[in-house]
Amino acid sequence: MRPARILVTGAGGFVGRHLLPALRAAFPEAVLIGTSRGTGEGRPAAVDEALPLDLDRAETLPDTVSAARPDAVLHLAARADVGASFGDPLATWRTNLMGTVGLAEAVLRVAPQAPFVLASSGEIYGLAFRAGRPVAEDTAPAPANPYAASKAAADLALGEIALRGLRALRLRPFTHTGPGQTEGFVVSAFARQIARIEAGLQSPVLRTGALDRWRDFLDVRDVCAAYAAALARAGELAPGTALNICSGTPRRIGDVLDSLLRLSGLEVRVEPEAARMRPTDVERVLGNADRARAALGWAPVVPWEETLAAVLADWRARVAAGG
Repeated sequence: MRPARILVTGAGGFVGRHLLPALRAAFPEAVLIGTSRGTGEGRPAAVDEALPLDLDRAETLPDTVSAARPDAVLHLAARADVGASFGDPLATWRTNLMGTVGLAEAVLRVAPQAPFVLASSGEIYGLAFRAGRPVAEDTAPAPANPYAASKAAADLALGEIALRGLRALRLRPFTHTGPGQTEGFVVSAFARQIARIEAGLQSPVLRTGALDRWRDFLDVRDVCAAYAAALARAGELAPGTALNICSGTPRRIGDVLDSLLRLSGLEVRVEPEAARMRPTDVERVLGNADRARAALGWAPVVPWEETLAAVLADWRARVAAGG
């Protein structure tokens, strides 16, 4: 049965702003209910109804779910900045684990028939990538940073709650980017510096973290297509199903920077910066998305060069507007 009321947590965030149009196209008859952390964030754009949601206040979550009356939930809200998670691990754990568990328990109690699609993360595999093989869903998580550990714990918890009746689906998207992403993520950080250099707001020195790292990148639009497909096929998937959402093509971060510089035509000096290095890191990330292809009929379709051009154009516009 197609959902009539879809609750999207984190609707005003980077992924949420891309997901809402994808859901509108996939489920044009559905009411889209978006949440924000509080009144200060404002109403998420492109939603039919808006609700406040604070994952750190577990006692409020059943009332929020009751007010939403969802028959499907897409849970995006999280503390997603890996670098920031090292600075405040407890806040990361509180929101990403306890907030997710609290919301899932509220849905199980108030709207038990609603599919619950969790935005987990490919980061949960962590040190397992060192084996050098494409990682599939049966690989044991081995998270290498506080963010990844909190998401791995939430993913595991949702698997258990599914045994008690929650119609949970755990999607594990790998690194994704696109217009609107904050500068705390590598492609966006590069594009912002390039846009500032072009505008004469920064000297022609581009500061980076480790460049000899390989990541399995996706365009955010491809990730959103996977979420919509999971919701459309929720009735065909067993509760607790986990699916990797990845390209299967590792890209060197230094090569990503080179591609952005070619798009800009700039000549810059590249300088590593200690503050941009992670205390723990994985050299090469590569995922296997065969299950998602089979279960959802999903595959990434957005060309990588198109993704990079869109991120750079977005940052040029933001810098021009004073961002």
